[in-house]
Amino acid sequence: MNRNAFLGLILVALGLGMFFLGKIDVHTGTIFTYFWPSMFVIPLGLFFHWLYFSVLQRRGVGVLVPGGILLVTGIVCQISMLFNSWDILWPGFILAVAAGLFELYWFGGRNKWLLIPINILTVLSVLFFSIFSVASILGKLSSGEPIIALLLIGAGVLLMFKRRPAL
Repeated sequence: MNRNAFLGLILVALGLGMFFLGKIDVHTGTIFTYFWPSMFVIPLGLFFHWLYFSVLQRRGVGVLVPGGILLVTGIVCQISMLFNSWDILWPGFILAVAAGLFELYWFGGRNKWLLIPINILTVLSVLFFSIFSVASILGKLSSGEPIIALLLIGAGVLLMFKRRPAL
């Protein structure tokens, strides 16, 4: 590992530490409070996928709909719990339904009529996500909250992927 990548990794860790240090209060229920989606919802979504691919041997395509919904919902809930960003990520619940239906389309008989609700839900989700995230970013930048932490993370990522000059 070269020196820039190592320094970049340290800056990313420092930025993430600064970002999370003020947000998480350690007590007995911290793990359940912040990681309940990773312990309950995401494994259930993965269970439905395992059920389809291993146990049912690709015969019961209907189990992928709740599997996709639960997997995407779990990821959205986990990110929202860690960053307290429910106000920005709520359109992910709309996207979860689109993901479940898309799995039904992809692994099922590729019924073209499924693409209509998939596209409608995806466009709505992306539209709402972009509107609420831009409004939230503009609001946070004007108050100056995590700018230093985000700058450290950005500088670390740049250093990690910066090419060394050829000798």
